[in-house]
Amino acid sequence: MSKSNFDPYAHLGIVFNPDGSITRRLSLPKVEPNPDPVRDNPTVSKDIIINPKTNTCIRIFRPVKIPSNDNTIARLPIIVYFHGGGFILYSACDVVCNQNCSLMASEIPAIVVSVDYRLAPDHRLPACYEDAVDAILWVKQQVVDPEGEKWIKNFGDLSRCYLGGRGNGANIVFHAALRAMDYNLGPMEIRGLLFNQPLFGGVQRTKSEIKLAADPVLPLQVLDVLWDLSLPKGADRDHRFSNPILDGPHKIKISSLPRSLVIGFCGDPTIDRQQQFVQLLELNGVHVEAQFNEVGFHAVDVVDKRRALAVLKITKDFIF
Repeated sequence: MSKSNFDPYAHLGIVFNPDGSITRRLSLPKVEPNPDPVRDNPTVSKDIIINPKTNTCIRIFRPVKIPSNDNTIARLPIIVYFHGGGFILYSACDVVCNQNCSLMASEIPAIVVSVDYRLAPDHRLPACYEDAVDAILWVKQQVVDPEGEKWIKNFGDLSRCYLGGRGNGANIVFHAALRAMDYNLGPMEIRGLLFNQPLFGGVQRTKSEIKLAADPVLPLQVLDVLWDLSLPKGADRDHRFSNPILDGPHKIKISSLPRSLVIGFCGDPTIDRQQQFVQLLELNGVHVEAQFNEVGFHAVDVVDKRRALAVLKITKDFIF
């Protein structure tokens, strides 16, 4: 890949407009929710607006067949999930995210709350972190409210909640978990964090970023553009939203994070930062299970079903 003629915007399928906005030319097929059972679909789903002011909505998934113990319906863990897309692309109703969340809901099994957070650069960080906290508080409220969402009230186990995400979605998991500490979440309990190929950055290049600078999936120039479009204006990649390794107000909270699962692939240009992130958690006393596969690249589990099922099994084992 020649640096001189490579266009990171074209790689992302976007056009950068003079007013600072972007036009997204890459559009994945959308999937409508199916609140009623459909043949050959193991889950049902529905969309709910949780914050009319920001138009933030969620898509909830639950298995059609709910496990039972001694003829009593089992309570399922609740996963609040954040899709990938580098903070600037995709949505909770895109076919890839929909398939992934449906698979999680049916195979783990779990109630999956997929958050359709606001995208940059129209809404730069921390907008999506705020949407994430809104989603966490919404889940809590459903059990407290007598008129709360029935799928949460009737089938969800509020004492077994998890935050999960891929790529930038895993970055959202980290910052949302820290922000959620400022609220009384009882009776909700966040039991664990699921980081699938978490996206972090920094001004100083890592060895993996240099080695894989021309990566066909996530080249270095594209990484830089993602941060340029998503970080607060005037901030560089050493901002705490991008680089949690550096000192900042977030660090005093890290030791209070719940047990965490970190999954990565060594062909990912950000693998060094993922491993640094694991060290950061461990140094602060967080119980971490790290799974780094020598074979694979960024978002390999999106295009390789075998890898997707492997990630799902690791996630299921962590939860149970």
